[in-house]
Amino acid sequence: MSSTFALVTGASSGMGYCYAQALAARGYHLLMVSNEDAIHDKAQTIRDIYPDRQVLSLVMNLGTPTAAKELYTYCIDHQLEIEVLINNAGVYHDRDFLDDSVAFNELILYLHVFTPAMLEYYFAQEMVKRHKGYILNMCSITDRIAVQRLGTYGATKAFLSAHTRSVHVELKDKGVFVTAVRPGAVDTGLYSLNSTATKIGKMLGYIVSPEHLVHRALNGLFRGRAMVSVPYVWNAILLFFVALIPTCLLRLIRKLHLF
Repeated sequence: MSSTFALVTGASSGMGYCYAQALAARGYHLLMVSNEDAIHDKAQTIRDIYPDRQVLSLVMNLGTPTAAKELYTYCIDHQLEIEVLINNAGVYHDRDFLDDSVAFNELILYLHVFTPAMLEYYFAQEMVKRHKGYILNMCSITDRIAVQRLGTYGATKAFLSAHTRSVHVELKDKGVFVTAVRPGAVDTGLYSLNSTATKIGKMLGYIVSPEHLVHRALNGLFRGRAMVSVPYVWNAILLFFVALIPTCLLRLIRKLHLF
């Protein structure tokens, strides 16, 4: 059993909670972070399942300019050796850029760009000293889909995807594995699909369960892969056809209210 900790952000629900469960099953102690008080109950549930694990829970808003340094300092002050960092915290909705509030635009930029990059920066230095560590960044298939209402979301994920690939190359020979996970549709309730659409998507294999995604993602992380795409075939097909769509057609689709 590992005596080291896995740090999971956005761990109170969805994929973040699945990551926490899966890492506890692999023997890691946990630091679960969320901006929701529900994180304490979720941590207790994992303690009940794995009574020999230390499972710490912390309520923190990661969408601020000082959050990454504060979280790193918390771990140093409490002498937590972080071997696995899961940058999972994020927000999503499809809305025109100018219709979003200043507060939301600042939040998404901090959550998807500044905080994960700086958490990498702080924790990777400790990992390099030990010549062992794993960092997983939750990216998205939308990092290559520049369409209306997803401009900020897709662009932030594009930064994180490109950044992850660069840091993966920089750190792999130093014993630190950095992996980008690029999911398509995941059945977490995030996309507000009706039950019929969700059922069809799961039958076709386009919509995957969070448990399936997390299993694939962690396998890729611990094997040192630079990128994990789930579901791979469907994502590849979608991206191929999206790349063929000219901007003029996107404008027509918007004008006709087709999307």
